[in-house]
Amino acid sequence: MKSSWFKNRDNITACFFLAPSLAGFLIFLFIPFAGGIYYSLVDSPINGRFAGLSNYVELLTNPVFLRAGFNTLFFTAVSVPLNMALSLLLALGLNKKIYFQNIFRTLFISPLVVPVASVVLVWQVIFDFNGSLNSFISSYGLIPIDWMKTDWARLVIVIVYLWKNIGYNMVLFLAGLQNIPVEYYESANMDGAGSWRKFTHITLICLTPTSFFIFIMSVINSFKVFRETYLISGAYPHDSIYMLQHFMNNMFSSLDYQKLTSAAFIMAAFIYVIVSVLFVFERRVSRSIE
Repeated sequence: MKSSWFKNRDNITACFFLAPSLAGFLIFLFIPFAGGIYYSLVDSPINGRFAGLSNYVELLTNPVFLRAGFNTLFFTAVSVPLNMALSLLLALGLNKKIYFQNIFRTLFISPLVVPVASVVLVWQVIFDFNGSLNSFISSYGLIPIDWMKTDWARLVIVIVYLWKNIGYNMVLFLAGLQNIPVEYYESANMDGAGSWRKFTHITLICLTPTSFFIFIMSVINSFKVFRETYLISGAYPHDSIYMLQHFMNNMFSSLDYQKLTSAAFIMAAFIYVIVSVLFVFERRVSRSIE
């Protein structure tokens, strides 16, 4: 009886300390989530009638939404592999004993601590029609390019994303490389394995958990590039960089909550499917390694 009383008291204490987190979850996550579901299933945000999945069907036939979805998918498919490949190459280089190693690490990490507004100002100075890059091009007699008003805008956003995220992934890869036992490479040297064979059969295999985590984070961060894109080119940028976040932001500005919430849930479902498939793939790879 006494132990039961103490157990109940511990439960009460635990609930007391968890109450602020639970309240925050309900107010800032669960209630908005439930409200979003409601808005996506009605025909009007005020005194709306149940519309079923008509908002989703209408959205999937909307050419602007389809264009935004394609641009987002294309950007993620291009920028994420590039990000992982370049960050791994940098990690492999910095994992060796080189001069000014700590300085190079600091330089690659510095974009993470620079405010977004400052970053945008720098990129505007570089890629503006009257910016420094066009001045450099004009000095060689070439025609200046309006970078953010042509298809070149997609390349600019990819460069901004890589510059912002390579350093973070590089640090994660460095941590993974330093956790690989040296004995593996010594055994491979004794067996006469070359550099490529050691890289593919030891380094990449041992980096599988790290690579999986970095891939997930890179996909998530690819959706955050909207901040830089919005600040550089505004709410209605060139068609090649009009993302899903632009679409949802513009729907919010026009108070079209039905399309806004429907687009948000479609994007969330898409991310959930990708992450689920990656988890299944990672489990199979981990089992094969074991």
